[in-house]
Amino acid sequence: MPPSRKAALRAELAASGDKSIIVQGVVPPREILLQFIADNPDRASKREIAKAFGLKGETRVELKDLLRDLEDEGLLQKSRKSLVRPGALPPMTVLDITTRNKDGELIARPAEWLEEAGVAPAVLIRQSSDQRGKGKTPAAGLGDRVLAKIFPNKDRSGPAYTARVVKIIDKHRNAALGVIRMMPEGGARLLPIDRRGEEMQIAASDLGDAKDGDLIEADVLRGNRFGLTRAKVLSVVGSVASEKAISMIAIYSHGIPHIFPQSVMDEAEAAKPASMVKREDWRHVPLVTIDPADAKDHDDAVYAEDDPSPDNPGGVIVTVAIADVSDYVRTGSQLDREALKRGNSVYFPDRVVPMLPERISNNLCSLREGEDRPALAVRMTFSKEGRKASHTFHRIMMKSAAKLSYQQAQAAIDGKPDDKTAPLLEPILKPLWHAYEIMKRGRDRRQPLELDMPERKILLKPDGTVDKVIIPERLDAHKLIEEMMIQANVAAAETLEKKKQPLIYRVHDAPSLAKQEVLREFLATLGIPLAKGGQVRANSFNGILAKAFDTPHQVMVNEMVLRSQSQAVYSPDNIGHFGLNLMKYAHFTSPIRRYADLIVHRALVGSLGLGEGAITPEEEAQLDDIAAEISTFERRAMAAERDTINRLIAHHLAERVGQEFEGRVSGVTKAGLFVTLPTYGADGFVPVSTLGTDYFVYDEARQALIGERHGLGFQLGDSVDVRLAEAIPLAGALRFEMLSEGQKMGSSMRSFHKSGRRGRSAPKKPGTRPPRRGR
Repeated sequence: MPPSRKAALRAELAASGDKSIIVQGVVPPREILLQFIADNPDRASKREIAKAFGLKGETRVELKDLLRDLEDEGLLQKSRKSLVRPGALPPMTVLDITTRNKDGELIARPAEWLEEAGVAPAVLIRQSSDQRGKGKTPAAGLGDRVLAKIFPNKDRSGPAYTARVVKIIDKHRNAALGVIRMMPEGGARLLPIDRRGEEMQIAASDLGDAKDGDLIEADVLRGNRFGLTRAKVLSVVGSVASEKAISMIAIYSHGIPHIFPQSVMDEAEAAKPASMVKREDWRHVPLVTIDPADAKDHDDAVYAEDDPSPDNPGGVIVTVAIADVSDYVRTGSQLDREALKRGNSVYFPDRVVPMLPERISNNLCSLREGEDRPALAVRMTFSKEGRKASHTFHRIMMKSAAKLSYQQAQAAIDGKPDDKTAPLLEPILKPLWHAYEIMKRGRDRRQPLELDMPERKILLKPDGTVDKVIIPERLDAHKLIEEMMIQANVAAAETLEKKKQPLIYRVHDAPSLAKQEVLREFLATLGIPLAKGGQVRANSFNGILAKAFDTPHQVMVNEMVLRSQSQAVYSPDNIGHFGLNLMKYAHFTSPIRRYADLIVHRALVGSLGLGEGAITPEEEAQLDDIAAEISTFERRAMAAERDTINRLIAHHLAERVGQEFEGRVSGVTKAGLFVTLPTYGADGFVPVSTLGTDYFVYDEARQALIGERHGLGFQLGDSVDVRLAEAIPLAGALRFEMLSEGQKMGSSMRSFHKSGRRGRSAPKKPGTRPPRRGR
């Protein structure tokens, strides 16, 4: 078809307004293309779209250009292999089945959903009569977490989507968590810790040892037709007055499996130490583990030496040995199923919910000092410029020469060795630091994203209460292990790609153009430029961070750059890792606590012919689903850890309501300000209605709330004084009152008119509207 005819036909289609028309061989107008993607989420990859419209050659290139334009404008976004409308669900999604509609049909919502995207869409679970009984669609029930294929709902009166269950990830446990309140007439009520939970009644005979105020796990019994649902106490978690109960709240509210089934424990207990079959004997190599002082399991050990080859003068050989979990956890075993169900270990200040039972994680697989342990090792050769010249993988038996803490190893290098590190200093520790200095040259040349966001750690007293919050010192020992692990991960990805072996990558996409634009507008208010268009790289952001370094804006610029970044996920499709500035990257170094690493180990064992425990063809076929599941479980763990810290701090500060604190504005919204207390790492909310008598306008570009009349305002990163007005420990919520007057910022009306956004205003007279509760 001549180009002129195609253009005319395209214009005719656009003018018709019918978004269902597909003309073969013609790139559709934008509206029709967007409608096709919305109606066909399972056919929304570039290849499928081109196939649907019969596009080849030049028209296929034209389609790619159009799709790129739609992405740049924020009308489409990538989701794994497909394109979706912003806020839309990807074609394969993890769902939580939460309720039933009036017809008794199951309704689900996505397990993970960003708050800024609004209310999570409802999804109707399809279970038609012709599907039942055929074994193709698992029978899901209320409370289940499922992996499902998503379809747009043609019935506009119902939920936005329908779904077909592909796999049940987690069956509902008939249990609930709540707080006991004794009733004068006998028995008790179970008060839910979740706002969406229901109150239940517990008979006196079903209370066991539970007392008033106890946080308990209850078995939900068959309810009466009328009245409250009945429950029976299963176990007492602890008093809600104790921080020891706080992490259990997060475990239950996020649905984290924390009790190993007996079949899993039996399989773990039956495991025998690994043999030397198809293993190299490396027990003479003085590998050492360097971990946190309180670590109970040891995934990795390291060793370094000068390269004796005359072809690599000044070069080094770095060896990283990783616990060989694949030898114990075989595909399809009870241990494997439970590990996939968990996805990763979850770390709380007072406990760890491990991915694997202690018999495996803390014993057979842990690289204990002086004990024979199976491992997968990678030996990497670096030039004196820090370039990796080669690497080889080996399945070995090793014996750790020493268990060291970061602080212990660093002190030895800094001239303060103890009895244990003194004999290790010359033969082991100094060569490791020399190798790190060489590897650092390669890292500096690569220029990964270098954000300065110190992590806080909560230290508990023996009774489980908060002692203090600290910012652990970032040592060279930490950086050494981090860089060696990164290079081992790169080597794993490179080897598997070369073998054309399917695997799960750790991928991190570049920031979306929409997020770049928000950052660009913010930086413009500080006089820091960010070029438009082009391919942004990690070092582009490093330049911005360098300009803000040691200025009053340093903290807020780091915050905004962090917010502009995409979230790293697991995927069988490689798009590279933007933050690390690496093209090939796969998690290999922590198989005791991450299922993704276990998959990579199995892939290496199989592709390199290293013996038993290899990945299976069935497992390879499921990598898409596995990657989606473990990405969801990773976000679940992060949310649970964050919620626990928020609850711990809120509990710690509950007795200090009315006291004043120094804080920093860490977030700005139309509804108010989020303020962080640097001493505690705690976040609280200041409702805009309590800021004063002025009317406050939300300036998105400046990330500020600015008084319309007086021009005083609050901006991201500002140091402020606040008073703690309310603490809700079980919700992890703090509400502050602002004591600072704000800084002079001038009129915000120019930004207001430009953005069309206006913040919620405080009343002219204080006290005319009650303050909102904190988040």
